[in-house]
This record gives sequence, structure tokens and C-alpha cells, in this order.
Amino acid sequence: MHDPIDPPPLNLELHRIMLEKLGSNPMAAPDISAEQLLNIVGNDPGVPDEAIDQGGAVKLTHLKIAAASGEQQLPVLIVEPSDRTDRPLPCLYYTANGGKIRQGSTAGVTPFDTALVATHGIVLVSISPRVGPKHRHPAQVEDAYAGLEWLNENATQLGIDPKKIIIMGKSGGGGIAASTAIYARDKSGPPIAYQMLIYPMLDDRTVTVSSRYAAAGWGPRHNQIGWNAILGNATGGPDVDSYAAAAREANLKGLPPAYVEVGSSEIFRDEDLQYACRLAEAGVPVEIHSWMGGFHGFEIVAPDAALSRSCLRTRESFLSRALEEMADAGFSSDR
Repeated sequence: MHDPIDPPPLNLELHRIMLEKLGSNPMAAPDISAEQLLNIVGNDPGVPDEAIDQGGAVKLTHLKIAAASGEQQLPVLIVEPSDRTDRPLPCLYYTANGGKIRQGSTAGVTPFDTALVATHGIVLVSISPRVGPKHRHPAQVEDAYAGLEWLNENATQLGIDPKKIIIMGKSGGGGIAASTAIYARDKSGPPIAYQMLIYPMLDDRTVTVSSRYAAAGWGPRHNQIGWNAILGNATGGPDVDSYAAAAREANLKGLPPAYVEVGSSEIFRDEDLQYACRLAEAGVPVEIHSWMGGFHGFEIVAPDAALSRSCLRTRESFLSRALEEMADAGFSSDR
């Protein structure tokens, strides 16, 4: 691994908040050990229901479904409008994961995400695949694909329209979402209408400039631990496929339209922007945002910061436009 380098300057407001919230957080230590990181992540209690239930405007249901192996269970969170009718609703399929090592159906879920359910009349289904190092690749993509199949098989009971599924993930979960879209395309599986990749973890090779950034919250050491957890000694080598690391995919044609966003001062910046540009070159409709001065997960750490508000408004705008397009009578996921 190359020596870390300093990232571009952070947004001034975010820099102040980052120092307050992450400055003494052991999770953010640049020299953290694998044992320390796995212990912190493994003991994360997740987000309590009362923090995301929108004062009763949404209904939260927790359950478990079978993993792809059939031997383990995956945690699932279903969030739906409390006042919904029997009409099938679009589904936001959230592949919940942190850094390839954090499992939990509320991993990365915020009040903003559940507010989208109430505001736009959708169903959010969060399914969290198995994680490393106990479960190596291809467990995560196979679990996420099994979740997609489960959504289709149970669409009537869930009250969702299986032709209107948007897959979304953040960080490690964003990488899983991207790989699941490739996997589903290759298997001619259930249709995915759109993919929303929020600062996704896409490339195990760590060969870009930004992959060396000693960045806030998630730096080169964290990234190495995360990739090693699912790939072991194969990390960075020639035998890793795109079902583990989506940036490895040579053929990006025929993938769902994509929304990709990332901070300009974070470790995933280059791999995310490069992937988005390659999607566009392959003929996939793409919307790209690089948030100037943003660190990894800035809008979760500092949701009220001006840059975070702009980011979240833009993300919601994309979702709203995607829903409007899907509401068009002529919409087809086979475009």
C-alpha cells in the first residue's frame, strides 16, 4: 500500500464539524488495526426505530429472510407509509452495509431516507448481506441478488411494483448495489429500474490518487481492512471479479440508469467518478455529483451543514424525477 497523502481541503463548515464529531472517535484513527475496526463495527447497535419512524408517518417492520446459502438469515427492514392504500408502490431496495464488514438493516439509514418514504409514497426495503471476514466473496453479491429475487417473489405481499425497483446503497453497500446490478444483468434476473450509488466502494486495487487520501472517517487503512475481509489475499490481485468490485467490470452496457455521488475530499472520489464516466461511455444514462469539500459520509455526520442540505436536496430531486418517469404509462425497465 502506498503512503497516504493529504486530501484536498474540506469545506470549512464540514471541517469544523468533523473535528468536533470525529476528532476523538477511535473509529477514525488512521492507524486503526483490523481487530479494533471489526470490534467497533461489530458492537454498533444500529439506529433505533424512534429515530427514523418520522413520528409515526411511516411503519417499520423488522424480519429476517434466508441468505443465498440457505443456512444463515439476513436482517430486513421494511419502511412504508402509514397511510398507504392497496396500490402497489415503487420500491427503494437498500443494500445495507458498511465497509464490507458492517451488517445491520439500519446501517447507514437516516431520518432523511425514511422521510422519502412518507413524502414520495414509496416502500424502502433494507436487506443487509453477510459480511467479512466470516463470509467471503461471493456471499455479499449473492445475498443481495437473493434479496432482489425475494422482492420480486413477494411483491404482492409487500405491496410493491416489481417493475419499479430502484437499488441504492451507501459506501460498502453502494459497492454491493453496483455489483448486484451487474450480476442481475448477467443472469437476466429481475429488472432494476435505476441504481443510486452513494459514495460507493467499488475498487479493491487502490490505484487512484484519492485512494491514498488520509481522509476523515475512512482512509487507506480502513479500506484495506474492508477489502481484505471479503477477498483475503486476493485483494488487489488479478483474480477479483466485478461481482466483488464493480470497477473491475469491462462491459458496462445494459446496466440501469445511474445516480452517482461522492465527496471531493474522500478516498472513493476517483473510482466513483471514473466508474460513472465509464457507465456514460457505455451508453448508460448517468447523473454525477462530486460535492466540493465533502468527506466520506459527510451528509450523515453533518446533515444540517449547508453542503449536506444541497447534497440531500439533489439526491431527492433525482429520486423524484425517477419516480415521475416510472409513473409514465410508457415506462419500461427494459429500455
